[in-house]
Amino acid sequence: MVHISPDPALGSGPDSISWKINREIVVVLGWPAAILMQLAHPLVLAGVLEHSVFVSDPSRRWKRLRSTVESMLLLTFGTAEQVQRTADKINAIHDYVHGRLDCRQGIFPKGTWYTAHDPELLRWVHATLLDVIPRAYEAFVGPLTDAEKDRYCEEATVMAQLLQMPDGWLPASMAELREYMDRTYASGAIQVTDRARWMAGELLAVPKPLPQWRALGWLNALPTLLLLPPRMRAAYGLSWGLSERAASRAGETIAKQLVPRVPALMRHWPASRRPV
Repeated sequence: MVHISPDPALGSGPDSISWKINREIVVVLGWPAAILMQLAHPLVLAGVLEHSVFVSDPSRRWKRLRSTVESMLLLTFGTAEQVQRTADKINAIHDYVHGRLDCRQGIFPKGTWYTAHDPELLRWVHATLLDVIPRAYEAFVGPLTDAEKDRYCEEATVMAQLLQMPDGWLPASMAELREYMDRTYASGAIQVTDRARWMAGELLAVPKPLPQWRALGWLNALPTLLLLPPRMRAAYGLSWGLSERAASRAGETIAKQLVPRVPALMRHWPASRRPV
């Protein structure tokens, strides 16, 4: 078991920037973009394809999503004991996620070993969330200062200890995040494969593929299209034409007008209202 500080939750309290951002239910609209960025790493993708119920049992996808949301809420708003139990649960799941590539994927040759405990893969997954979630907040809620975004990175470094990464492993500022992501892109490790594109189709699809649901599917994908970095949109082959850009801008404008006016009881996760 990892030994952690008395209150290891992300940000450690209502005055933290992590609490401010993560309590907004609407920021989950950024998750699909972060996930697509994660799946652009072939070793992360392999772990999902081989070990996730998202692929092996589509009927359990909503249950898996609900579990992921619950874990996120506990890590941000939970007590010290809840945070520790959640981290232990995640680490236990990671114990079973490992294997070898069955064929070459990107720069990684057939037989390359992967494990969900790999600090490199954990850092990439973490970095995608640091990149996307503040931008989702700014798109659908309101502006953040540069200092707030730096604090968001710094507060999230607690995840290194919780998930057994080395000290100082995670970016502690937006400048460090940008430097790390630029370096990772330059390494060639991030490459959208055909398998990743298939996963993107599954992730962005809506239930009941009937003609009348096509418009809903298009609208469902707009937040993801908006928040994906341009290089990722292009690599996944996702359309970003005049109609998508116009609809996304309109959605941003409407959200930033409406969301701040919604009562906190409706717009914030109930877990964020726990006594501290």
